[in-house]
Amino acid sequence: MMDAAGGDITKEYTAEDVKHADFSSTEGAIKDHTAAIDVKTLDQSTVHYLSGPIRVVDVDGKPAKPSDLLSVEICNLGPLPGDEWGFTAIFGRENGGGFLTDHFPCAAKAIWYFEFAYSPHIPGVRFPGLTHPGIIGTAPSMELLNIWNSPQSLTLCEVQQSRPPANLPLTKGCLLGKIEEGTPEWERIAREAARTVPGRENGGNCDIKNLSRGSKVYLPVFVEGANLSTGDMHFSQGDDEVSFCGAIEMSGFLELKCEIIRDGMKEYLTPMGPTPLHVNPIFEIGPVEPRFSDWLVFEGINVDESGRQHFLDATVAYKRAMLNAIDYLSRFGYSKEQVYLLLSCCPCEGRISGIVDSPNALATLAIPTSIFDQDIRPKTNKVPTGPRLVRNPDIPQCTYDGKLPTTINPSAAA
Repeated sequence: MMDAAGGDITKEYTAEDVKHADFSSTEGAIKDHTAAIDVKTLDQSTVHYLSGPIRVVDVDGKPAKPSDLLSVEICNLGPLPGDEWGFTAIFGRENGGGFLTDHFPCAAKAIWYFEFAYSPHIPGVRFPGLTHPGIIGTAPSMELLNIWNSPQSLTLCEVQQSRPPANLPLTKGCLLGKIEEGTPEWERIAREAARTVPGRENGGNCDIKNLSRGSKVYLPVFVEGANLSTGDMHFSQGDDEVSFCGAIEMSGFLELKCEIIRDGMKEYLTPMGPTPLHVNPIFEIGPVEPRFSDWLVFEGINVDESGRQHFLDATVAYKRAMLNAIDYLSRFGYSKEQVYLLLSCCPCEGRISGIVDSPNALATLAIPTSIFDQDIRPKTNKVPTGPRLVRNPDIPQCTYDGKLPTTINPSAAA
C-alpha cells in the first residue's frame, strides 16, 4: 500500500501477497460520532491507503510490459463485513476545501449506514449504493513521472487554477509500503513519488461512480508487471464528488480479474500530447447499478454569482447548476450544508449539456426524486409549510477560522 513512483519504487507483490482490503481514504481518522473536529483537523498529507502494487503476469508467467493494455474486471466488491458504515465530509477551506468551498468553508460531515444508505444527519433520504473503488491504476514509468513533476506542468496549473490541482512531491505523509522510513532509498522515492489525489494517464483517482461490479477498466501499462494498485472504496457517489471528500467513504473489499492485451496501448489508445505516454484509460460500465425513472433536473449557465458573464466555461456553469439545486432543496427543510453533502454522495447525474452555443456553456444536474420521502417537485400549492419530516436541524460541523471571504448569493433563499 503506497504512493506510486516510477515503477521501481517498492518490493514486488503478487495477488497472493495482497488481500484487497481498503480502510477508506483516511485510514480510520474519521469516526462514527456526532462531531466534525476530526474532519477539521485531518492531516491531508496522508490521503489514500492503497492495496498494491500487484505484479501482473499472464498464464505463462510472462509479466505485462510497457505498451501493453491491462484489462481489469471488477468481479465483486462491498463494505467490509461488520463495518457497514461510511461518511461524507466537507473539508475546511484551508484544508482541502471542495468545489463550492467559497460558499461552504466550514468542515462538516454526515455518517451513513448501509445496506441502503441512510443518515441520521440528513433524515428523509434513502438510496441504494453503487459501490466502486475511487482509485485504480498502474504505476507510471520514470519518464511519465518526470512529466508530472516538471516545473512547466505545475506552473501551468498555477496560472489556470486558483487552487493548484497538483503539487511537487512532499516527503511528509508519504506511504511506501515495506520500504523502511529514513533510509536513503525511502528519502529518494519520497521526493519523487506522485501523490494519489488526481486522476492521471495511468488511471489513479478517477472517482468514476460507474466502475462497479461487472465493469472493466483498460489501463495503459508503463512498467514491467504493470504494478496495479487500487483502493479508496466508496459505497455511493454523485457525479463529480463535489465536496471533495464527497462520496460515502467506507472500508471495503475488492476482487479483480486481470488480462493482458499485448501491445494494446499502440493498438487502441491514441496519444493526445507530445509523447506516446499522453494517453488515458477506457472502461466498460457494468450491468449492475441503481435504476431510477423520475428525475428533477437543474440547469446552470456560465454567469457567476456576481452576474459576471464568462465564455463557454463549463466549470462556472456546473457550479451554477449545483447552487441552483442546493438552494431549491433547502426549501424542503434541509440546511444548505446538508444538501451539499447529499448531492456529493447520492446517485445524481451531472452533465455538460451544451458547450458550443457561445457565450454560455450549459450544465445540468439530475436528482432522482424517489430517494426523498417527500415530494420535492414544484406544485401549484407551493412548498409545504407544516411540520417537516426532517428531524435533525443540521449536520456536525465546525466553525470557520480562516480569513478568506465567503461568497454569498444576494438573491438566494435564506
